[in-house]
Amino acid sequence: MNPATTSSVITLAAPGALGPVVRERRRAQNLRIDDAAGLLGVSVDLMSRLENGQGSVRLDKMLAVLDGLGLTLLVVPKEHPWAREAARAAFAPGDTPPPPT
Repeated sequence: MNPATTSSVITLAAPGALGPVVRERRRAQNLRIDDAAGLLGVSVDLMSRLENGQGSVRLDKMLAVLDGLGLTLLVVPKEHPWAREAARAAFAPGDTPPPPT
């Protein structure tokens, strides 16, 4: 699954998991990191830290980057159907997905 180009919901299970999604979305829009940073009103350093999962990024800055790239952050209970769908989609064909809750 390509999280940056799919309309599926994905679950971020680790702090650094958001970075690849942001990077792929930026690249899909043919933006260099410095151009994206300028358009989004953040520093190149912040974009780099966010994309590489290094250091801290303030929530308001992260939300601004997500919004500017056409992404959104949803917080739902783990038992919500979207969260269950994302957990199942994270498994490759042949893997055993978690049981429905």
